[in-house]
Amino acid sequence: MKRPARVVVADDQTVVREGIVMLLGLLPGIEVVGAAGDGDEAVRLVAELAPDVVLMDLRMPRCDGVEATRRIRAGHPGTQVVVLTTFADDASLFPALRAGARGYLTKDAGGDEIVRAVESVLSGDAGLSPSIQRRLLERLSEPEPQPAAEPAEPPDGLTAREVEVLVLIAEGLTNQEIARELHVSTATVKTHINNLFAKTGLKDRAQAVRYAYGKGLVRPPAS
Repeated sequence: MKRPARVVVADDQTVVREGIVMLLGLLPGIEVVGAAGDGDEAVRLVAELAPDVVLMDLRMPRCDGVEATRRIRAGHPGTQVVVLTTFADDASLFPALRAGARGYLTKDAGGDEIVRAVESVLSGDAGLSPSIQRRLLERLSEPEPQPAAEPAEPPDGLTAREVEVLVLIAEGLTNQEIARELHVSTATVKTHINNLFAKTGLKDRAQAVRYAYGKGLVRPPAS
């Protein structure tokens, strides 16, 4: 018999996290080896426990699920990430997939669906819920989006450069990728991010993505 898949659960809501752990404990072929309350703790547990899969919530304090996924996939390529979240909008889905998540489920997924997703990512396939598969197919069939027109005046006193950085964050780029794109240092990118977070009251990259979409700096594709 093959050994069960070793899984870490990451979710900032204690009741939800404990419920997921309890559910997974009843499922065949899965062994929960750790649980994290934010992205930083998830990355630490992966380094400590080397699980096969992390079931990752997206919207968490300090370090959100997208950034945690990026760090896990960069530093621990033997661990796969399956997103397990309430949100299936483009602003959540595509940054997570670009960060390296191989699976994406919403929290209404049943136990069988979770098991299939874990097995799929461990076999090298994608572990996507049917609704997410449909969304990806719809996205592929949509016409190419027109570039977003620059607003006459950036919101909240942002500079043009800070808007550029914000748009690239919304597109899922890391600080290093943004630095290469703009031909500046990573330290400069961090300064721009700190400044734009201070001006807008944003706390993490997930909020920055929603802000960019909400202000029309990035436009979702036409449906």
